[in-house]
Amino acid sequence: MLPYKTLIQIDRHASVALYVQLCNAFIILITKGVLQPEDMLPSSRVLAGLIGVNRNTIKLAYEELVSQGWAEAVERKGIFVNSKLPISSKKVLAGVPQDGGTRNAFIWTNRFRNAMPSKDLQKAGLAIDDGFPDVRLAPIDQLMREYRSMSRKFYGKNFLRYGSSAGSERLRIAIANYLSITRGLTVSPENILITKGSQMGIYLAAHLLLSPGDPIAAGMSNYALADETFRHAGANILRVPVDALGMDIDFLEKNLEKTKIRAVYTIPHHHLPTTVTLSSERRLKLLNLAKTHRFAIIEDDYDFDFHYENKPYLPLASIDHNQNVIYIGSISKTFAPALRIGFMVGPPEFMKAASSLRELIDRQGDTLMEEAFSVLFDNGEVDRHFRKSLKIYKDRRDLFCEILASDFRDKITFDVPEGGLGIWANFAPDIDLHKVSFQARKKGLYIDDGDFYKNESFSTNALRMGFASLNETEMRQALKILEGVLSNAG
Repeated sequence: MLPYKTLIQIDRHASVALYVQLCNAFIILITKGVLQPEDMLPSSRVLAGLIGVNRNTIKLAYEELVSQGWAEAVERKGIFVNSKLPISSKKVLAGVPQDGGTRNAFIWTNRFRNAMPSKDLQKAGLAIDDGFPDVRLAPIDQLMREYRSMSRKFYGKNFLRYGSSAGSERLRIAIANYLSITRGLTVSPENILITKGSQMGIYLAAHLLLSPGDPIAAGMSNYALADETFRHAGANILRVPVDALGMDIDFLEKNLEKTKIRAVYTIPHHHLPTTVTLSSERRLKLLNLAKTHRFAIIEDDYDFDFHYENKPYLPLASIDHNQNVIYIGSISKTFAPALRIGFMVGPPEFMKAASSLRELIDRQGDTLMEEAFSVLFDNGEVDRHFRKSLKIYKDRRDLFCEILASDFRDKITFDVPEGGLGIWANFAPDIDLHKVSFQARKKGLYIDDGDFYKNESFSTNALRMGFASLNETEMRQALKILEGVLSNAG
């Protein structure tokens, strides 16, 4: 007889009934091959004595096994594993094959073997992040109040049903108005798709525009997850240099003489990672090239709302007269990263196709949340939040840069960004950012190691250092830790 006392473990404090636990334990033994078809199960009296449960519990478990087809009762003989079950390869009593169970597992191609794990800042205490908003400033209480209010109203129950994959119509109207006021971008709700942040917009645009082998132009330095999205679509990336004036459009023009591209991906405001802004001259030239060569421009404008010095440049989408720009923005980057709300703007037919594609991977967004956000747009709360946070972030930028300039002048060089939520910090060549990141974490400070910004064409001893999510006390504390680490990193 098998050592059932060891093989079957019963948890008397679990919410699952004992007979169900026992039934499941036998099913596992059968599927692992420890018990084979026609094997006899122990009598209820014997098993009850072995594992210390009532005989009626054993009988109920056996009845359940029989009803599910795992066992069969043979009159005057007992309970047996169903003889019609396929024979499994015999396993050791522990039931765990030496290969971990993968020898006969399904075959697949892991295209994400070398992907970097996502950054989990929810568990980080003190952190110098990539440039994220301070979630403590966001009007979350007002948002949740509207969310609860909407859910209680009789018409709010309708938002719990399936809705449009394009997103809440009320939020699309609110965003259309907002884009018109802040960016001079005149669009209708039919031009807008609500997304789960800008990353979803990039994915949708890439998979609608690109086929395997198609070229897409992107910055020499670029947002790494956009690059991975284009590769996932099978595209080839044409790297374009990025300098102090943004993407080098003259370089792109020369390459268009020999390479026909399907799209250009650009971050014209506060390029990620270097924070530079695309000049007006290059913007107009890029739009003209798109018209001449008939390629799409994917404009990722993830933090347009944060400018500290001058009135911001108009987005490419605002001065595009040929419908060649797909404009992607994010509310997540201005409120809180975990609130996954973004938008994608483009020609109506393209947006219909994007909605259909979105429906295949994510039927729709959280309509109640989208409706609650629309109320914040309508009552001016979003505008008030931007005005308040803009002043706070400017002060934090100034203090952050002041400390870097005075205390890190031999270790870090940088340009003061005119907008955005982070700076591009170039570290001295003798500083190992991996060691810096490791040592800082041991002292309670999270800071990146710079690998996220590198690609096959771009590798530099630099990283983005976010200032917006740190108040003055936290900022001084974080930079003091970093200063101590860097003093021993040379």
